[in-house]
Amino acid sequence: MFGKKIKLFNLFGFTVHIDLSWLFIAVLITWSLAKGVFPNEYKNLSNTVHWYMGAAGALGLFLSIIFHELSHSLVARRFGLPIEGITLFIFGGVAEMHDEPETPKAEFFMAIAGPIASILIGVLFLGVRFVGETSGWSTPVTGVVNYLAIINFILAGFNLLPAFPLDGGRVLRSGLWKWKNNIKKATRQASAIGKGFGTLLIVLGVLQFIAGGIVGGIWWFLIGMFMRNASQMSYQQLLVRKELEGESVERFMNDDPVTISPDTTIRDLVENYVYRHHFKMYPVVEDHKLVGCISTKEIKSLDRDRWDNTTVSDIVSQCSADNTIDKNTDAMQAMSIMHKSDNSRLMVTEGDKLVGIIALKDLLRFLSLKVDLEGEEND
Repeated sequence: MFGKKIKLFNLFGFTVHIDLSWLFIAVLITWSLAKGVFPNEYKNLSNTVHWYMGAAGALGLFLSIIFHELSHSLVARRFGLPIEGITLFIFGGVAEMHDEPETPKAEFFMAIAGPIASILIGVLFLGVRFVGETSGWSTPVTGVVNYLAIINFILAGFNLLPAFPLDGGRVLRSGLWKWKNNIKKATRQASAIGKGFGTLLIVLGVLQFIAGGIVGGIWWFLIGMFMRNASQMSYQQLLVRKELEGESVERFMNDDPVTISPDTTIRDLVENYVYRHHFKMYPVVEDHKLVGCISTKEIKSLDRDRWDNTTVSDIVSQCSADNTIDKNTDAMQAMSIMHKSDNSRLMVTEGDKLVGIIALKDLLRFLSLKVDLEGEEND
């Protein structure tokens, strides 16, 4: 879902990141508030003050979204579900959850925690505005506080829409899950509703664009596209988890991988292995023991005029949790490692011996064939 992420800080044991796309939305929100919302509401204030108010409003929204996602994360921790962190991106924020809740109850409380948090912070800002107005605070301050109260209520209302994977859609899934006692069926139905809402927003965006609301129309269209894609991706991710859970990597690995000797020259490696087998990573084996791996990344960092005089042992990468996995490890964990490390192939070991290679394409091929033969309806 994310591109380049920047770590901001740690909060209650969770790492808060910001996706670079959020910088775009932060500028857009600041501009919209400074040139649209606040000038319409507070015409007697200067342009400079409007810009300060816009920046403060964007910062307040930033903190509100963190509070919203933090509530999800804290409840998830209460139910024993690991959350890797919180990331703000172009359409809001997300608590990075790589496993599904174990029960409908856990799903419900995790999902509803976000909107409740937004409502509470909205009420808090209303109280602050009341105190500020009765205490004679300046108009710019009370204006920003009033905006933050309203935007948190809007944030809660939007997230309560029964459109998966929004919070309301997850509440809906928890109910369907409880009723049908089947998370896959519940996710499929909630996802279909989410795609329907996304399609509706796309249509509304097109109509608003035609009617002259160009900026608003574009945003409704983009949000609709995002919702459709997120609904579909969330269901596909669940299918992957359910099909790979309990399956060891040994089932999917290639048990006769192409290996490299440490004394192989880089020239020989490129000409007779890379250009022949077309892999980006090769295990390095000596006396039947795995000593590391070498990839095109290491080769690219070496000057071509050194290829004939440099051997694999000179630039081999050591085995690590990012490129090596035990043969009895769950296949879903292998996919998780591939995702985090950006490696599409992992070396499979038994002790200090190489027993195979597991590739992302092999896992995806298995999933595609299984869905093709058995269908998504097979629960």
